[in-house]
Amino acid sequence: MYEPSRHITSFNIAGFQHWDGALVLSELKPGMQLTLAPEPDNPYDPNAVAILFQGVKLGFVPADKNELLAQLLHFGHTGVIECRVQQVDPEAKTWDQVFVGLFMVDAR
Repeated sequence: MYEPSRHITSFNIAGFQHWDGALVLSELKPGMQLTLAPEPDNPYDPNAVAILFQGVKLGFVPADKNELLAQLLHFGHTGVIECRVQQVDPEAKTWDQVFVGLFMVDAR
């Protein structure tokens, strides 16, 4: 049976308060797809995976959830996982304003 995608995990974007998410917060809506960009040269975490919206860095996949994702992206499996906005709460503390999910894409 075809499924458009399967949920893997959800989280608040790590480091959101340190990047430019505030500039695009009003544009983010549930269901929007975000871009995942591995940062193997990141000085803090070689498995770092940045999350972007139209080229604007929002933050990162949390370190406790990025190892397998970083490996998949490193080996070219970019179409396997999608990152989508699940919830936006402008009234929440900055680090809790954007909740996203990772989804395995059904390629059957």
